[in-house]
Amino acid sequence: SGLIEEDASRQRNILSTIIELNAEKRQKAIPWYYAPTYLLFWLALFFAVVVPLFNYLPTAVRESEESTKPGEFVAERAQKLLLVLDRMGPKIVGDEMNEKTMVDWMLREVDKVRQVMREDLYEIEVDVQRASGAYLHWEMINMYQAVQNVVVKVSTKSSNSSNYLLINSHTDTKPGSVGTGDAAFMVVVMLEVMRQLVISEKTFEHPVVFLFNGAEEQPLQGSHAFISQHKWSANCRALINLDSAGAGGREILFQGGPNHPWLMRHYRESAKHPFATTMAEEIFQAGLIPSDTDFRIFRDFGPVPGLDMAGAYNGYVYHTKYDRFDVISRDSLQNTGENLLSLVRGIGNAPEMYNTEAHSEGHSVFFDFLGLFFVYYVQSTGVALNICFSIAGLVLVCVSLWRMSKVTGLSPGAVTGSFGIMFVMELAGFVLALGLPLLMAVFYDAGDRTLTYFSNSWLVIGLFIIPSLIGLMLPVTLYYTLQTNHKLPHGYNLQLAGHAHCVLLALLCIILTAVGIRTSYLFLISLLFYVGALAINLLCKLHDRGFLWSILFCICQLLPFLYFSYLFHSFLVITIPMTARKGTEVNPDLLISILCALGTILAMGFLAPLINLFRRPKSIIVGLALIMFTFCMISVSDVGFPYRPKTSVMRVNFLQVQRTFYEYDGSISLDDSGYYFDLQDRRLEQPLAETMDISGIVHLEKECETQMMCGVPCFNHRWCEARKAARWLPRAQRVEIPGSTELELLNKTISADGYRVVYNFKLTGPGRMSLFIKPLSGVKMVDWSFLRGMLDKPFTYKPPYHIFFAWAADDAPIEFYLELTKFDGKFNEPVFEIGISGHYLSQLHKRDALSQQFIKDLPDFVHAMEWPASYARYVY
Repeated sequence: SGLIEEDASRQRNILSTIIELNAEKRQKAIPWYYAPTYLLFWLALFFAVVVPLFNYLPTAVRESEESTKPGEFVAERAQKLLLVLDRMGPKIVGDEMNEKTMVDWMLREVDKVRQVMREDLYEIEVDVQRASGAYLHWEMINMYQAVQNVVVKVSTKSSNSSNYLLINSHTDTKPGSVGTGDAAFMVVVMLEVMRQLVISEKTFEHPVVFLFNGAEEQPLQGSHAFISQHKWSANCRALINLDSAGAGGREILFQGGPNHPWLMRHYRESAKHPFATTMAEEIFQAGLIPSDTDFRIFRDFGPVPGLDMAGAYNGYVYHTKYDRFDVISRDSLQNTGENLLSLVRGIGNAPEMYNTEAHSEGHSVFFDFLGLFFVYYVQSTGVALNICFSIAGLVLVCVSLWRMSKVTGLSPGAVTGSFGIMFVMELAGFVLALGLPLLMAVFYDAGDRTLTYFSNSWLVIGLFIIPSLIGLMLPVTLYYTLQTNHKLPHGYNLQLAGHAHCVLLALLCIILTAVGIRTSYLFLISLLFYVGALAINLLCKLHDRGFLWSILFCICQLLPFLYFSYLFHSFLVITIPMTARKGTEVNPDLLISILCALGTILAMGFLAPLINLFRRPKSIIVGLALIMFTFCMISVSDVGFPYRPKTSVMRVNFLQVQRTFYEYDGSISLDDSGYYFDLQDRRLEQPLAETMDISGIVHLEKECETQMMCGVPCFNHRWCEARKAARWLPRAQRVEIPGSTELELLNKTISADGYRVVYNFKLTGPGRMSLFIKPLSGVKMVDWSFLRGMLDKPFTYKPPYHIFFAWAADDAPIEFYLELTKFDGKFNEPVFEIGISGHYLSQLHKRDALSQQFIKDLPDFVHAMEWPASYARYVY
């Protein structure tokens, strides 16, 4: 009993000493007014390093400098071509501008390249492909007729290689958009790269095929025509796909492979200005980005592995009339041109091209660091790295706890108990750092105030980043300040906060790695630098010397902070403009708040608790809360109105529709006109209602319960998917349609057994038409002249069936048949419904006077993608 009393007395003395030391260290803590300086240092680092490097572009090469810079991409020449394409105006599939003028221009430019070619080294072959076909695209059959591609093959005469590198971009544009960024920018870059290849003494082993795709916006028809039908497609072994979701700036590599990491190695060795991340690939392939590219067609129908790169800066002008020459810098052309030229030379000489399947070694983990260099490794290596550093973090934390126990004389259980409490605090901080920004997003959505940051993106600092930062700080700070009877010295307590964050990241890293998420490399980066700092602190015994460990700790956090702030700044620059076309069903603020929260947690997760190095840390949290409140007040003022004329517009997609519903006996049950709105963002029609009279607008939800496809001519799969959230604004005056859509029944044949019937039709109409087919109760579609894919997968594709049809250089009508069966064999009564929509997309199609006035009355902050459309529903 005496020994027990002696031991208890010793423990009380140790505890008393620690409490006295903690009190003394609090008195000696750094004055509170240095805490804002500490936080502002990281903010200044962001603006001094991250923003300039993100915006960096190489200086453009002029034509006059070409003799002194042989073999380099010449942006000035490409820019001159870009101006020519800009002045041509929109290039809609089916219009003369796209099908003749653009094709002729492309052939002339290729001929100019041929004229300067080293004929002793190279040869050029040109083919204008015209093709018809169809494929399953999401929930519809995507059917095309006479789409055109200009295809150019450049070969080295001394090479016998039959393995081609394919480079693809598109020449067509969306209705109402000149498409200078999307994708004339990439077209002129390809032309200049072609020129540099054939005037150079540096030859390449493998032929390069330049595909100037004439029908991408339809969607994705030109690429399918090439890969499924062109004579050179079978020899294409690798792909570089070029597209755009913006105008100017740097292009991002956001998809690679799949399963071909050798392509990433060539990107690392060749790209002069790398900009890439696995995270972008996984986000895009998860469907969180409202876009698609030709890469998917080449991957699925080739299959051809490759690299998918796109311009993503200034997405505000994407698919609008403001996508023009004046928003694209010459330096951005130089950036993309230098990357592409180097990549083509690298992959064009790659030995892997002889047998690409032999080098199919799994997915890659890849990212650039501030645009300075590129890192990649295969997924299996990533798994090993993630597990090793996660375990190393856990082991070193245990070593640190043991060290604390040894130095303080406290039992290992007491130290572990303190760590357990701190882990709970850190977990609470993690949840708050995620939850508070999400809560802000929910509150703003409930008050119809989404997208307040759309034009003034700096508002996300106060709306989402500061709440996340407060969440990181709050639990740990309250614990330190309210619980005065700490068993460990204050310096050790602060280290416990970092240890808890390390353990949490290690567990998350292991879990995400186990489920195959390659974006877990982000946690690896955090763990790598924390484990390094902790190991050095333990070896140098800074671990036990007051707050000296924090100096090395902050130094080791510089690179992770720079990377994470760069990465998530990039994502915000790319995704904020996309929120205006994300659709109406999902709150876009949730995506932005999650990005802000994750960026804050990764960049500041280890750094935020260090405000407890300073006196009165709670005052810092109060100050941040006041800043957040100020930002909230600003956001609900006019500053927070999302849209601005020209620079950040509201997208309004609407059709001027004439509807006619024919019944089985030929009578007309509905004959009306109106405007059909496919709204693009969460604010719905509210901004329009505040500036113009749309009081008659109605939700189509009730129509969807009674009418096939809600009774509207939804354009493609995206429109049809969102049809239940669409709006209809009736108008008394009939919409004048600049053409006609005619469905003619050629024949109706009942089978000999009396249980099947075949209908033969001929359809004539404009360049874009959709057929919606719905067998009635007791009737089943058993065959048709379209692709059978839908009928072969009845559990995946259910009626009404959607067939989208487009023609380009040939407007010949299509003939098709439908074969149906009916269990009772009664075919002298209604069997099926068929809806035919005709879309007149071109700016050459005249809008009637009332529609023109309606368009004119739209507010100046609106960009309208609109056209006349007819919709006729028949019952057979």
